[in-house]
Amino acid sequence: MENSVSLHFKHNDLLPALYGEKNANIAYIEKKLNVQIATRGNFLAISGGSNEVAVAAELLETLYNKVEQGQESISHEDIKFAIQRIDSNTNTRTGDGVSQSGHVLHTRKKNIFAYTENQQKYLEQLNEKDIVFGIGVAGTGKTYLAVAMAVTMFIEKKIERIILTRPVVEAGEKLGFLPGDIREKVDPYLQPLYDALYEMLPAENVERYIATKEIQLAPLAFMRGRTLNKAFVILDEAQNASITQMKMFLTRLGVGSKMVITGDLSQIDLPSPAQSGLIDAIEKLKHLQEIGIVRFNNTDIVRHSLIGKIIDAYEQSH
Repeated sequence: MENSVSLHFKHNDLLPALYGEKNANIAYIEKKLNVQIATRGNFLAISGGSNEVAVAAELLETLYNKVEQGQESISHEDIKFAIQRIDSNTNTRTGDGVSQSGHVLHTRKKNIFAYTENQQKYLEQLNEKDIVFGIGVAGTGKTYLAVAMAVTMFIEKKIERIILTRPVVEAGEKLGFLPGDIREKVDPYLQPLYDALYEMLPAENVERYIATKEIQLAPLAFMRGRTLNKAFVILDEAQNASITQMKMFLTRLGVGSKMVITGDLSQIDLPSPAQSGLIDAIEKLKHLQEIGIVRFNNTDIVRHSLIGKIIDAYEQSH
């Protein structure tokens, strides 16, 4: 059954970001959803099958909300992911989009949103609790969102330092034989954290904050003996921390600080999964209401859409 819907967008100057260069996003949505879309000024008309028109209308309103909240452009990946979210939430959606009533993290270079319900829950926990565990497969945004929250709180002067750390499991005893000083030895293991910082802060700011130690990146072993006050501390790849290391890390929490522990329980590089401090900590601390635990799954993957299919394929082969 043919149907049509008209939409009106308040801010005309935001529409180029929504529509894409030469209306490329509009053409892409037409192809993906099998609808026809006509644009004129602030108005947009969608026609096609009633279900397809309803999805297209919700999709465009959701994407417009993101642009209105500060997202500078909409990519085809954004569109594909938004369609997936609408499809998966057909029975419960409100039509407002996941991030409509949620948190927006304002960094120097971009605004960052929660795309899924679990990501929204994660940001809420990061706001409310001093220790939060984010557990899930690659691409679910658990580390990226934690870094974004840290940068936002740093810019707003709610914390004085950002400390990013990882266990250096792969190097093991060979670390001392690698060339260079200690930063050159461990930087390859911390590179994903650097990448996130450079997406959110100008490069010269990152380097200056590192020089002044307002941003610190270090192997987990370097956390021993420290008390971390007024800091946002992120332990990434925590599945590779030992039980002893995890206890040491968690007891570094100081006044006015937050800790985020992220990890993927399917990627444990320790000799035995039973030795993982992440598994042990979740079991021991799950009853503490002051600690947040958010579990991500394949539907939360926000990188390339193919990643979810790859992970599914590997899981089905076991």
